[in-house]
Amino acid sequence: MTTAPAPARVRIAATCRALTDSPAFSLTVLAAILLNAVLLGAETYRGFATEHAVRLHWAEHGCLAFFTLEMLLRLAAHADRPREFWRDGWNVFDLIVVACAYIPFVRENATVLRLLRMVRVLRTARFLPQLRILFIAVSRSLPGTVSFLFVGAVVLYVYAMVGWVCFGSHDPAHFGSLGRALLTLFLLMTLEGLQDAIYNGLAISRLSLFYYGSYVLLASFVLVNVLIGVVLNSLDEARELDNAALDNATLDTGKTGAGAAPATRPGEGHPGELAARIADMRQALDTLERSLSTGPSATRDQERMTTIA
Repeated sequence: MTTAPAPARVRIAATCRALTDSPAFSLTVLAAILLNAVLLGAETYRGFATEHAVRLHWAEHGCLAFFTLEMLLRLAAHADRPREFWRDGWNVFDLIVVACAYIPFVRENATVLRLLRMVRVLRTARFLPQLRILFIAVSRSLPGTVSFLFVGAVVLYVYAMVGWVCFGSHDPAHFGSLGRALLTLFLLMTLEGLQDAIYNGLAISRLSLFYYGSYVLLASFVLVNVLIGVVLNSLDEARELDNAALDNATLDTGKTGAGAAPATRPGEGHPGELAARIADMRQALDTLERSLSTGPSATRDQERMTTIA
């Protein structure tokens, strides 16, 4: 019994995976993404875009063809395990971005097509680990950011109502309505115009100093520090998730390499050669087994001959 060679699908997947995982391939894709960004920026100069319209058009088609080839290679690299392709969010994102360029409505709409080409720039996060961690951190911080925005909105609303009650009649330009009060306090959150606001408040009442002081302390320092804490915590979580994902990918690659050892490990030769070696070893074992089974009877016959003699 001989070991069958690896299926063609497994061999194709191993070859494409070796290509897509190579640093040269990643650098080439990154260069194509940056080139696409440069071409998109060049189209904003009307004179240049008009003069080189044909070249820019073919360059864009060349980038699209390259990205399509990249996605085909990535799909082929997961031919032996297609579920792994869909489990990777970056693969799904890249596939959607590339596939949308072939949708008739998108190709006919210049505005949507430009937006789609701008989204391609986000793919650089796939090849830059630190940028990828930042993207993950931003997504992980969204729940905490929503809570921060809710608390900030409550603080703005309370202080805006207090400001309208206390300063609405004396300073209608800034506190004449709830909307103006909210806008004034939102700008004060950045400490812009704080000095003028305090002077105007002191002209009305000395208690305005407590009003502005408590608001700046709460909105500009406490809440902002809370937001920074949320982002930093999410950044640590994103770094841990990225490291865990890299470890899992390494383990999966090791398991895949072990499973496809007859076809991929160096030094072991072609699968047919390996099967021939296994067959020779089995034949040698069969010969050894026959010699061991006939060995005791031959020994007993020799002993009988010696006794008769």
